[in-house]
Amino acid sequence: MKLRIEIVTPAPAGTLHGNRITALRWHQFLSRLHYQSTVTEQWSGKSCDVLIALHGLRSHDSIQRFKKAYPNNPVALIMTGTDIYRDLKNSPKVIKSMEMADAIVLLQPDAIQSLPQKFHPKVQVIYQSVKSITRKTPPKRHFLASIIGHLRIEKDPFCAAQCMPLLPSNSKIQLVQLGKAMSPGLKKQAISFEKNVMRYRWLGQLSHSKTLQWLSRSHVMIISSIMEGGAHVVSEAIAIGIPVIASDIPGNRGLLGDSYPAYYPVGDKVALSKLLNKAESDPAFYQKLCKAIAGRQKITKAELEKKSIQKLLQTLLVKS
Repeated sequence: MKLRIEIVTPAPAGTLHGNRITALRWHQFLSRLHYQSTVTEQWSGKSCDVLIALHGLRSHDSIQRFKKAYPNNPVALIMTGTDIYRDLKNSPKVIKSMEMADAIVLLQPDAIQSLPQKFHPKVQVIYQSVKSITRKTPPKRHFLASIIGHLRIEKDPFCAAQCMPLLPSNSKIQLVQLGKAMSPGLKKQAISFEKNVMRYRWLGQLSHSKTLQWLSRSHVMIISSIMEGGAHVVSEAIAIGIPVIASDIPGNRGLLGDSYPAYYPVGDKVALSKLLNKAESDPAFYQKLCKAIAGRQKITKAELEKKSIQKLLQTLLVKS
């Protein structure tokens, strides 16, 4: 009989939140590994052999109810960026979820530094894989920079738009921002930047395939987040071969590596504008970025993620 697994993600069906994309990808891998799995927003109350929960805070109640009903059935907790870099400090529920979990999954290795030492033995790092997409020829007349992700405070969404006026007057950088505004205030700001900042466009939320089309023809992608568990869009950029200009946070370092040459201090518009200008105007630097990205592509391979998920389940089932 097939093992039954329920994957709980608080991100609603039909949304393009990273957590929902992760849950659906794991669902596909589990099917390939001959497990039976379902994806829910909270634990359905039905019996299953393993519960996989994304988000320590928002899935806390599901984990607690499941453990009460099935104390001997294992739980794997996949921790998100807000769990690790915000809620862990502020919410006892995250710690309780970690205590109840039989395994803790991190999406990049640097995150372990933020977890209390007692949880380290439970940790397994599983990199997010990406289906290979061909890199498209970027525009000839301008230098296309994309910034992709829902507009949320944690993403410092307008750092790139604010750095555009700091670029040299002869710069041909065009900035395209993709993602849904998660509050009326952020929507208002995005519309205002579009009116007032030359060469900046906000396209709102597009389908995943259209978003990837924009990414695959960009010269560079910017990730300006204040906190990230390991952004899926960074893995996508790596897989396609798009150089990334990244805020210097553990979530980005864990995916791009410590020696990656294009980090800037969080929120530092001047430093970001200098890196953008250098990527546009210095071909040797641009090639260096391309080479550094190519060196990270092995972590985005589907086979690696599938094997890691299989190893996780084997570990859990031995314990149970």
